[in-house]
Amino acid sequence: MWHLFICLCYQRVIMRLLFVCVGNSCRSQMAEGIARSLGHDAASAGTHPADNVSPNALKILESKGISTEGLHPKLVDDIDWQSYDMVISMGCGVSCPMIRIDQDWELDDPVGQSLDVFEACAETIEANIRKLS
Repeated sequence: MWHLFICLCYQRVIMRLLFVCVGNSCRSQMAEGIARSLGHDAASAGTHPADNVSPNALKILESKGISTEGLHPKLVDDIDWQSYDMVISMGCGVSCPMIRIDQDWELDDPVGQSLDVFEACAETIEANIRKLS
């Protein structure tokens, strides 16, 4: 009986999370991958999506054993953002007047920096996601 009580107390909440930024090439892509690996239904999008996902963002996800299959930059206008429990800005000054932003994580952009900076950004993203559930 005690085991059942412990399981119920630590039950995780699965959320639908949308991560938005400008380019949808780095932070929001890492957030999508990390959130999915933690069991959430997640997507990401940008106001002006890049052509490709940052190779360093993909390297960091793969080094953590997180699937990068299907990750690609998407336009926020093509996402049904109202169907998500929470819309999170990565902190890149996204101006989306038509979209509600529930949280702004104010993360520095690691593009052009070392893999260590990408790793630190991914760790912050994971910690923030874990705080949500």
